Amino acid sequence: MARIEGVDLPRNKRIEISLTYLFGIGRTSARQICEKAEVSGDTKTDDLSDGEVVRLREVIERSYRVEGDLRREISQNIKMLMDIGCYRGLRHRRGLPVRGQRTHTNARTRKGPAKTIAGKKKPVK
Repeated sequence: MARIEGVDLPRNKRIEISLTYLFGIGRTSARQICEKAEVSGDTKTDDLSDGEVVRLREVIERSYRVEGDLRREISQNIKMLMDIGCYRGLRHRRGLPVRGQRTHTNARTRKGPAKTIAGKKKPVK
């Protein structure tokens, strides 16, 4: 079983797909990593030799920011936006959509479950 950056890669998938299980690596990055490490992207993760796993690990450590480091950097960037008080930071702080989406309807994922507001009651005659 290949273990890279603290993540166990799935055994029965092609290495090109298995690498996408690492946070910060998509299909294009995975293909580039395989080329740099001189590993065929069609090779199943189980069929990798120890040398190939080491080469993949070295390429990722040298060229890419993944998993914990990347998550930390992203959270620091968001915290910085909130601290300087820019528009994007305020949207993050309030838990609203950041990138210009409408909020009159939709946006339930960011805003959370609907908070019902009591309507006017009609007087009894």
